[in-house]
Amino acid sequence: MSNNWNYIFFIAKKLQRKQTVADDSLQGNKKAAKPITRIAVLSISLAMIVNIVTIAVVEGFQQEVSRKVIGFGSHISIQKQGEISLMESAPMMKSEKLEQALQRIDGVTHFQSVAYKPALLQSRGDVEQKEILGVVLKGVDKKYDWSFFKTYLKEGQIPAFKDPTSNEVLISRRIANDLHYKLGDTVNAYFVKQKPIQRQFRIVGIYETGLEDFDKELVFCYLPQVQQLNDWGISSEITVDDTLSYGDLIIRAQVSGGNGNYRYDWGKGFEQYAGFPFCPTKDTVIRLIVADYYISMDEPTGSLDLRDGETAIPDTSYLEIKVRGEKGAACLFRQDSEGNLKKQFLDKNGYHYQLSSGTKMVEIESFPGKGSYQNYISSYELSVEDFSDIENQKYKIKKAVLFNPDFQQQVKVGSIKDNQRDLFMWLSFLDVNLAIVLILMLIIGIVNMGSALLVLILVRTNFIGILKALGASNLFVRKVFLVHTGQLILKGMLWGNLIGIGLCWLQYQFQIIPLDPKVYYLNTVPIEFNLWKIGLLNIITLGVCLIALFVPSLLISRINPAKSIRFK
Repeated sequence: MSNNWNYIFFIAKKLQRKQTVADDSLQGNKKAAKPITRIAVLSISLAMIVNIVTIAVVEGFQQEVSRKVIGFGSHISIQKQGEISLMESAPMMKSEKLEQALQRIDGVTHFQSVAYKPALLQSRGDVEQKEILGVVLKGVDKKYDWSFFKTYLKEGQIPAFKDPTSNEVLISRRIANDLHYKLGDTVNAYFVKQKPIQRQFRIVGIYETGLEDFDKELVFCYLPQVQQLNDWGISSEITVDDTLSYGDLIIRAQVSGGNGNYRYDWGKGFEQYAGFPFCPTKDTVIRLIVADYYISMDEPTGSLDLRDGETAIPDTSYLEIKVRGEKGAACLFRQDSEGNLKKQFLDKNGYHYQLSSGTKMVEIESFPGKGSYQNYISSYELSVEDFSDIENQKYKIKKAVLFNPDFQQQVKVGSIKDNQRDLFMWLSFLDVNLAIVLILMLIIGIVNMGSALLVLILVRTNFIGILKALGASNLFVRKVFLVHTGQLILKGMLWGNLIGIGLCWLQYQFQIIPLDPKVYYLNTVPIEFNLWKIGLLNIITLGVCLIALFVPSLLISRINPAKSIRFK
């Protein structure tokens, strides 16, 4: 008998249709082969269902958790060298030349400046029991990419930051619920500094991502707010003490930020004196430049030579004095019973006021420095085009930053996988679990199909003998049964694909199965349809099962035609 595949498929098709085998020893005709084939088809179907659901869920976990973590941060970050945590990093100086270099890197799609500041938020004022919650303010600029949070915005809108002093914030639903806040409320925030301060922010948007660890911690506000709260750079102001010194006003510098070791330029170069006595006799403008230093007064300002020897960018402030009346009169200005100067304020901020000595009137107006804090950030956040190629992108960014002669700061470049190492390590372990499940289910399918093939051969012993008597070779008969079994495998795979993909679609659309976000980072089981992996799973399942069936098919060569035709 020829090994023509047309004959093989024809015979296999007939075997597929006729599943009943007469067995006189079992008191009549019994369906001996049909239950076996059904079990085999069912085992393959179950294996495919489990494998497809496993692939979709694992892919969903990895993609969804990664996407949300990246949404809170970025693919790659540039921060101060030596710092471990992004949220507790020392400030780095903004650099236009560095930003221009980043724009020229192939594969970098976006970059933005951010800063962090720990804070304590107080619950609403009308709540009986006050609650305090520790959070981290993330300051972002107008270039910040809000596309991720627009997807998870539940109420309100994304902060616009139209005003340089904008106090708008975006908080999570978790924080809002814990502190009993709603959209439009004013939040009281407290910051621990040398002198604790309070700030108020207005809630303009509420988001919810389901990533519990981040939802309960991050609040988004305008970058200048955080820069100023961190006391980065130097901020200066010229003030007049409330008391006199031997009849003279005391002009004093009020400074914050920097390393705390200040030098003052009152117009004659840097010196160590933070103030001086002064009796104005004419209209005067006093200018003050404040910088910090480590060893000597003549150190360069804003130095980046050494990490532990960096000096901050200086700040400049002014004090304008106008004298009216008898200008040469003594500065015996009026005082209260406690010896404090009587100031007649001309504005609400207390920067503009008058002093009177009877014959002489002095009008004083202070112009605080703008501060150099706006020149400092916690880090640059960068987005890249291909996340799968993030290590290569990180190398290119390192090369552009660390070997740039125009950029002298000591910084480090890290990817999201470096900054969230534990989380991504947990996600990588899911690949091991996936491989174990796939292999176990594949073994179960192979064992069941092998058993089914052996039973089919045994119950078709007479048929095999007849084929051999007609001239069929062992190879021909083995091909017939392998094709027959392959058809059963395909049938099981078809049902498995339909049911498995159907279950995944139901979870994807209706989120039937919930999760505890405190444990799994998500509130529902995520689903990610990877058609390429599902197709590869089908090909591997069919191929491995057919190869595994080669061994039980060898039983056919041991069947003797003369004996098998008489076999009962």
